[in-house]
Amino acid sequence: MSGGIDPGCVRIRLAVHDGRVDAVEVRSERPQVARMLCGRPADAAVRLVPLLFALCGKAQGRAAELALAAARGAAVTAQLDPAIAAEAMREHLWRWLLDLPPLLGLPPLKEEFASAVASLARDERQSIAALLVGEAILAIEHRLDALPDCEAAASCCLPAMDAAASRNAWPRLDAAFCLNPTWRGEAAETGALARRGGGTGKAGTQRWQARLAELRDWAAGTAKVGAGGTASSITLVPGTGRALVETARGLLMHEISLDGDRVADYLIVAPTEWNFHPRGPLPRWLLGHDASDREALRSLVARCVAALDPCVRWELEGI
Repeated sequence: MSGGIDPGCVRIRLAVHDGRVDAVEVRSERPQVARMLCGRPADAAVRLVPLLFALCGKAQGRAAELALAAARGAAVTAQLDPAIAAEAMREHLWRWLLDLPPLLGLPPLKEEFASAVASLARDERQSIAALLVGEAILAIEHRLDALPDCEAAASCCLPAMDAAASRNAWPRLDAAFCLNPTWRGEAAETGALARRGGGTGKAGTQRWQARLAELRDWAAGTAKVGAGGTASSITLVPGTGRALVETARGLLMHEISLDGDRVADYLIVAPTEWNFHPRGPLPRWLLGHDASDREALRSLVARCVAALDPCVRWELEGI
């Protein structure tokens, strides 16, 4: 975020007993920025939204626009939004080319990233497609496959849905749900892996591979509705609209209620609250893990957090 607002953090606390992790606490400590929009003129509030978020600003802004339009009666069926999709692909490229290599002991691919971003801006997909099957990416894939990792425990993934389907699951949102969202009473994961139906195997590896697969689909022009960049909206009741947008990190929901032409209530459910839920995947991965080598454990936590990709900083306590 900008404008002097602290974006908060994901706080992870481990307790160790007899050389094993015997407790994992995960808390997403992020300010409820949407509350700042209540009482403002609706159009002004919506224009403010992308300025409040440093990451996924296009997705946040489009979700706000769609939710407001739906509150006024103009809903949108699910469709791929080119600008949001491009933003999501840029985030995937950042993770794969800049963030992932150092986690694997490799140098970041800064020149490749700069070139890919330039191609992305011109919608030149062939050059990006070539990069994604080139030697540099294949070397990262090979190192990723060979890296020790947590085996994936059973993980609940959010199913693919549009705004209309979301009404059946959640007739209305509230502040408590925004902090700790659930699917049928359970913590659920969102993001590229969930969009591809989940997976089995190494917990971190499969999430990185899902991002790469989504990148390759986009570059090949084969991405379908439901992939990153998908957006939809629905009028819940007159004066209240909801928008769903699939960002790089997963499902983003905006819900706005109007009082005349002012915002009476504004609610946002961000992907980080899904993926770093207190009962989400991270505690399952880490609980019971060998803690005899504290540096190795810290490295593992860093890789697991990166695989889930929070939109804010994270902090580790207890070790």
